[in-house]
Amino acid sequence: MSSRPNVLCIAGSDSGGGAGIQADLRAVAAQGAHALTAATALTAQNTRGVFAIHVPPVAFLQAQFDALLDDFEIHAVKIGMLGSRPVIETVFHLLGRLPGVPVVLDPVLVSGTGAALLPEDALAALRDLLLPRASLLTPNLHEAELLLGHRIADLEALASAAEALRSLGSGAVLLKGGHLDCGDSVVDLLRESDAETRFTHARLDRRPHGTGCTLASACAAQLALGRPLRVACEQAVAYVHRALAASYRPGAGKLDVLDHFGARQPGPNG
Repeated sequence: MSSRPNVLCIAGSDSGGGAGIQADLRAVAAQGAHALTAATALTAQNTRGVFAIHVPPVAFLQAQFDALLDDFEIHAVKIGMLGSRPVIETVFHLLGRLPGVPVVLDPVLVSGTGAALLPEDALAALRDLLLPRASLLTPNLHEAELLLGHRIADLEALASAAEALRSLGSGAVLLKGGHLDCGDSVVDLLRESDAETRFTHARLDRRPHGTGCTLASACAAQLALGRPLRVACEQAVAYVHRALAASYRPGAGKLDVLDHFGARQPGPNG
């Protein structure tokens, strides 16, 4: 039987099904990889907001890690919502057991509906412990501003911010520009140690939910499949754009959920 590379998705659960682990599972599968999950938090949310967050004991998170590493070879890791400093520290120790495995870190700080998802006392731990271990950091504009402590106003500032974020220790930064006013276009900027690449797409009239989770998971899956970093990011950005173009609204709120499988490109056999 053929096998697929395994991507470990460490993230929170979205009861509304549009983001978090639920998005990770679909995005990784759509790339042709297999998703493993370790739940860091449970949320009571829908397309209107986040109403409660439960962070399980770190002993349970550790039990998930132990079970997965006992059975699966991990080819890439995607990190999303973490919820607390003890969770960040537990994830940091896990990564020490996975030397050489690429890590995509989506610094989930605020939900799409505006709810804070990481306490302020955990931000320093995220910056100090996890950013230096990340092969790729994938913040949106607001998350980048929180990490850097200043506003990002235009494309020139976007480029400077990407380099400033990379200087915090990550191997590369894919800074998402969806919240930046660039007219009819959206610019996502990849900053590597020796190069800068811009991915530009037409702006869609959508209120997206789960795009950050999806992009990071797609990048991790592409890396697990052996793609070079720049190619992995290009493929993931294009995939998210297609999924957003095919998005739909499953709830009463005005958030658009990505159509993950509608965004898949057909293989050679259709």
